[in-house]
Amino acid sequence: MKHIELNGQLRQAGNKAVIKAFRAQGLVPCNLYGLGLENVLFTVDAKQLKTVTDTPCAYIVDLNLDGKKYTAVLHELQFHPVTDECLHVDFLAVNEEKPIAIDVPIKITGHSKGVQLGGKFVQNSRTLRISALMANLPDDVTVDVTPLGIGECIKAGDLSFANLQILSDKNMIICTVRATRNSSAA
Repeated sequence: MKHIELNGQLRQAGNKAVIKAFRAQGLVPCNLYGLGLENVLFTVDAKQLKTVTDTPCAYIVDLNLDGKKYTAVLHELQFHPVTDECLHVDFLAVNEEKPIAIDVPIKITGHSKGVQLGGKFVQNSRTLRISALMANLPDDVTVDVTPLGIGECIKAGDLSFANLQILSDKNMIICTVRATRNSSAA
């Protein structure tokens, strides 16, 4: 999995006015926890944070906080309901020894039989929640839809990958081919 580096400044816990002042300066308040760490409060430049938040890709984040380095993954994001600006980010500390649970993008390959017969391909889910050691985490998971016929679907429970455990609900539909008026049932 790709790594991306973010630089931040440590901060103290503050009230609403302090947090508002950070946001006015173009900084996003963040929190890092996990692996027995005390909560680490810090801020990151909002523009630099967009490289992690405004992408469909999943990353391992290398945090550089006033000279101290941490390895983490995005855990939770809070956005403003109107302006869609990132208001707060929670990072979860990770290491090489423990499995990491993360959402990775789904990459669809192949041309399904059902679409060739006139059906309509629908992708219901863009990400899949998986767990693996850091060394085994893929950038994305590939799903081949070639055998998919009209009225058939691929569920998370139908998938299996080496060195990965799928955490998504087994009944979650990844993609399906729906019948259309022009489709010929074969």
